Amino acid sequence: MSPERLIIFDTTLRDGEQCPGASLNRKEKLEIARKLALLKVDVIEAGFPVASPGDFDSVKEIANEIRGSSIAGLARALEKDIEAAARALESAESPRIHIFLSTSKTHRDHKLQKNKSEIIKMATDAIHFGKKFCSDIEFSPEDASRTEPDFLCEVVEAVIDAGAKTVNIPDTVGYAVPDEFASLITHLKQNVCNIDDAIISVHCHNDLGMAVANSLAAVKAGARQVECTMNGIGERAGNAAMEEIVMALKTRKKYFGTDTRIDTQHILSCSKLVSSLTGFFVQRNKAIVGKNAFAHESGVHQDGYLKKKDTYEIMNPKDIGLEEADLVLGKHSGRNALSKRIQALGYKLTNAELDEVFTDIKILADEKKEIFEEDIISLIQKQKFSEDNIVTYKLESLKCSFDSGKVPEASVILISRDGKRHEATASGDGPVDSIYHAIDRITGISCKLIEYQVMSKTKGTDAQGEVTVRVVSENREVLGKGVGVNTIEASGFAYINAVNKLLFKAKSGPLGSTEIPGP
Repeated sequence: MSPERLIIFDTTLRDGEQCPGASLNRKEKLEIARKLALLKVDVIEAGFPVASPGDFDSVKEIANEIRGSSIAGLARALEKDIEAAARALESAESPRIHIFLSTSKTHRDHKLQKNKSEIIKMATDAIHFGKKFCSDIEFSPEDASRTEPDFLCEVVEAVIDAGAKTVNIPDTVGYAVPDEFASLITHLKQNVCNIDDAIISVHCHNDLGMAVANSLAAVKAGARQVECTMNGIGERAGNAAMEEIVMALKTRKKYFGTDTRIDTQHILSCSKLVSSLTGFFVQRNKAIVGKNAFAHESGVHQDGYLKKKDTYEIMNPKDIGLEEADLVLGKHSGRNALSKRIQALGYKLTNAELDEVFTDIKILADEKKEIFEEDIISLIQKQKFSEDNIVTYKLESLKCSFDSGKVPEASVILISRDGKRHEATASGDGPVDSIYHAIDRITGISCKLIEYQVMSKTKGTDAQGEVTVRVVSENREVLGKGVGVNTIEASGFAYINAVNKLLFKAKSGPLGSTEIPGP
C-alpha cells in the first residue's frame, strides 16, 4: 500500500520572521518563496498582510509570482484582517486564508475577555466572512494544547461546519509532550463527528525542544498537515524544523505510513539561503543541515563508513543537495559556466543581474586564489537583495590606523543620496569601533551595537568574511550585513547597511499592529 500524502505548510516567511531580529525585506522574502516553491512545499504562508504595508506588498508579490504551491495569508478573526489577506492573495493560483483565534482559558480570560460561546461565534463568523473571498479557509484555535479538550472539540466541530477545510492544532507555547499531543489528536478524531471533512494540521513550537517530536507524534496519530519552518526558526525557541520533519518521514517511511512531495535535493541550498538572509547561523551539529550532519571523525566510524556507507549513515547526503566536491572558479571562468551554476543553485537572475555578478566575480578573483560556491551565493545576494529605495548613504572608502600603545583612529567617506561626499574621523576601542563612531558623526544616528559576528563564507586564508551586526536605535532593532575579503571593510559595509535601514524606518514611522500574532 502506498503511503498517504502529508501536506507541508511552511511558515518561514510568517512565523519564522517573527524570530527577534529576523526581519526580511520584500526582495528577500520573494527569493525565499521561490526556493520554497522549488522545494515543492504544498503551502507557503507568505505573511500577515494587515500587519504593515510592507507585509501586504510582500504577500501580494509572492501571490502574483509563485505557482505550484498554495499561498496563505494570516488573519485574526477580524473582518479587516480577512479583507486585507483576501486583497493580498487576489492573484494567487491557489489562495488560502488562515484565520486564528485564541481558545484556551488563559487566553479567553486574560487576552480576549470572552466566554466560550462568544469564542465559537467569533470563529464561525470569521470563517463565513472569509468564504466570501476564498474557498480554502484554514482555522487555528490558538493555544489549542492548553485548551480544555471538550471545548476544543466544540470549536473544531463548529469551524468545520462553518466551512474550514483545514483545522490546525497549535502548541503555541511549546507546552506539549509527544504522547500527550498525539492523544489530543486521537481525542479529536474520536469525538468530533465531522472531523473527516477537514484536514487536521499541527503547528508546534520548540520551547521545550520537542517541536519536531510532537509534530511527528501527531502525524503518527493521524494529522495530515505539518506547519514548520526552514532551520526551525521562529518565535522564541522556534518552530518545528521542516528539513527534520521531511527527512524523518522519508527515512522512516514505513513506520509513519506517510510521505511528502518535497524535492529534498533543494533542502541544503534553501537552508543556506534562509540562514544568510536572516543572519541566524545554523549550528554545526544541527540535524540534516548542520556542517557536521554528515561528518565522520571517529576512526571506528570512518572505517565502517569506508567499508559500507550505511554502517554509519542513514541518509544519503545527496538527497538534501550536499555535493561531495566543491565548485572552484577563477578569473578565467566564463559567463555561461557561471550562469549554469547559478541556475543549479536555484537562483533566477535577469541578464543585468548576471552581468553584475559576473563582473563582481572577476574583481573578486583578483583578490583571492579560488572562488567557491559560497562566494557566488554571497555576490548573488549582494546584487539581488539590496533595496535602493532605503539607501541614504554609501560607503566610498575607509582608512584605519592601529599602532600598539596608541588610540585606534578611522577616517570614513560616505556618499549621500544627493551625491555629496561626507568625511569624518573618529577614535574608538578598536578599528571597527572607530569606523562606527565616524559613521555616527556623519549620519547623526547613535546606535547601540548588540551583536557582532564574523563568519568565513569560504575556505582558505583569503576567504570572504561575512559580518553581521544587530543594532538598536530608538527602540528599532535592525540587522546589517557586509561581505568582503577585508573583514574591517566588511564591518563598515554591515554597519552602514544597518544605519540605512534605521533611517528608512524612521522616515516611514510605525507601521501596523504592534501585536506579534499567530498560532
